[in-house]
Amino acid sequence: MTVTRNEALKIAKVLTEALPYIQSFKGKTIVVKYGGNAMTEETLKKSFAKDIVLMKLVGLNPIVVHGGGPQIGDLLEQLGIQSRFVDGMRVTDHATMNVVEMVLGGQVNKEIVSLINQSGGRAIGLTGKDASLIEAKQLKVEAPSKALSTPEIIDIGQVGEVTNINREVLDIATQSDLIPVIAPIGSGPSGETFNINADLVAGAIASSLAAEKLILLTDIEGIQDAQGQLISSLGPSSVKGLIDEGTISGGMLPKIQCALEAVAGGVTSAHIIDGRVAHAVLLEVLTDEGVGTKIGEVS
Repeated sequence: MTVTRNEALKIAKVLTEALPYIQSFKGKTIVVKYGGNAMTEETLKKSFAKDIVLMKLVGLNPIVVHGGGPQIGDLLEQLGIQSRFVDGMRVTDHATMNVVEMVLGGQVNKEIVSLINQSGGRAIGLTGKDASLIEAKQLKVEAPSKALSTPEIIDIGQVGEVTNINREVLDIATQSDLIPVIAPIGSGPSGETFNINADLVAGAIASSLAAEKLILLTDIEGIQDAQGQLISSLGPSSVKGLIDEGTISGGMLPKIQCALEAVAGGVTSAHIIDGRVAHAVLLEVLTDEGVGTKIGEVS
C-alpha cells in the first residue's frame, strides 16, 4: 500500500506524540478491565488485542481483567436456567456458578488469549483460582426492611468480594514477556468458588501492584458534566462533588467508586474510557487527548 506524504507526516506526528508517554510508562503496570462492546464487536476485539500487544512491545506491562455477563446470560438461557439480579449483581447458585466458571474461565478467557497471541503477543490465561491469585469471601447484600429496624441480609449465593491478591504469579508475568489475562473468579477460605465483579477485581489487582494506571472500558464516552460535555480529567474531590449533586448516578456509580478506591489504594490514575472507539486503550495511554476521563491528581 502506497502512503502519501501527508499520510506519512500524520503517522510520524502520532509516533512522536507517543514517545514521551512510552518513555514515562516504560516498565510500569497498566491494568485494563475489558468488557462492553469492545468485547463483542469483531473489529473492536482485534484492535484491543493489538493495543495490548503494542503496549507490551514498547516496554509497558499490561494486565487484562475481563468480564463476560452477556455470554453467561446467553448460555444460561440456552440451558433453561433463569437469570436473577439483585442491585445489578447476578444471583449465583451452584448451577449458575458452574456456567459462570465455564464461560469466564473457558470460553471468554481463551478467546482473548487467542486474539492477543494471533496479534503477536504471548498471553497466558488465568482465573483467580490459579495459584490462589484471588482470595475472596461471600458478598453480603443489605436491603431495607419494613419489618425490621436493621437492614435485611439477602443471600445472592456464590457472589464474592476480594479479600486478597496473591501477586507472585503476576510479578513473574510482568517481569517476562507474558501478558496475564484474568477471569474474575475467586477462591474462598474453604475452597469455595466465587463470581466477582470484574471492575472490582481489576481495581484490587491494580492497587495490589501499585499500578500506574487502571483503565475501565465502558460503552459511554466517559464522565460528563451537567451539560453533557465530556470531562477529560478530574480529581477525587471533584468526582465526589459530581456524585453529591447527582450528575454522576446509576450504573456509572460502581465504576466511579472502583476508580476512586484504586487511586486511594496507590494507583497513580484511573481512566474510564469509551471502548466503542477503535484502539481506545492506546489513544488513552499514548496520546495527549485520550478518549475518556482520567481520575487522579489534576495538574
